[in-house]
Amino acid sequence: METTVAPPTISRTALVLVTAVAPVAWGSTYAVTQLWLPDGRPLFSAVVRALPAGLLLLALTRRLPHGSWWWRAAVLGVLNIGLFFALLFVAAYRLPSGLGATTTAVSPLVVMVLAWLLLRESARRWQVVGGLVGVCGVALLAAEVPGGVDPVGLAAAVGAVVSSALGFVLIKRWPSPSGLLPMTSWTLLAGGLVLVPVAWVVEGAPPRVDAAAAGAYVYLSVVGTAVAYVCWFTGLTRMSAGSTALLGLVNPVVGTGLGVALLAEPFGTAQLVGAGLALAGALAGQLRLRPRVPRSVGSVTPDVTPVDVRSV
Repeated sequence: METTVAPPTISRTALVLVTAVAPVAWGSTYAVTQLWLPDGRPLFSAVVRALPAGLLLLALTRRLPHGSWWWRAAVLGVLNIGLFFALLFVAAYRLPSGLGATTTAVSPLVVMVLAWLLLRESARRWQVVGGLVGVCGVALLAAEVPGGVDPVGLAAAVGAVVSSALGFVLIKRWPSPSGLLPMTSWTLLAGGLVLVPVAWVVEGAPPRVDAAAAGAYVYLSVVGTAVAYVCWFTGLTRMSAGSTALLGLVNPVVGTGLGVALLAEPFGTAQLVGAGLALAGALAGQLRLRPRVPRSVGSVTPDVTPVDVRSV
């Protein structure tokens, strides 16, 4: 029987900063996609982003899943990577950078609801308030969308949020006994392998990739996927689902900023206020007020723990 690997102790501030690396990296996906990736190949882009990252982490850990973790890795791979990446790149190709990133604003609220349903992890009042403030903020960030909104792109973005939110909660429900890096590698590989046949059937043979696109894929795979998911799963396994998810509000701020800087997307007073509200919502989720006494044993997940959080 394999012993559960306990993660090293880390301060609260360091944990928040490490976790925030993920939404910062993810916020760049939209601008990178529109600037440098081949046109009209969202599924190919999703495969190239997931599989190399999974193989890199597998080479570092050299551990395969065992027992129930074969099917659990498949489920997590589909929700967090396969379906999520496919929908994310559809949204990235069809929506402006700022608007694409802002759809992630509803993710914290979705995560909180699913965490309550599946983990009995009650969201704290300031986390809910932070989520609502964040939604208002990103609504302002998207106040001036050029050319209207593509309904397919918007639907894909919302679907990506729901898929990843469920996957994030299940990661807390199924802590891996092998540790964080092996679990992340299995998730990325499972999601990437699921995408390969779908991409081939829908999009055909891989496109020609120039130097700029190759560099963009390396960035998205290494930084935007391997590093980002390790950082994000670190937060998920040590903080409450609500606190972690609210850090995702950094994503639309970065996405909007890069859209303005690199794609000349509009930015005015409304967007400035929206960015401030989104960041305020992210910070609200990190407040640590007087701890609430759990109603029953295991009913509330500790906000920070030195070991993986287990479900009840």
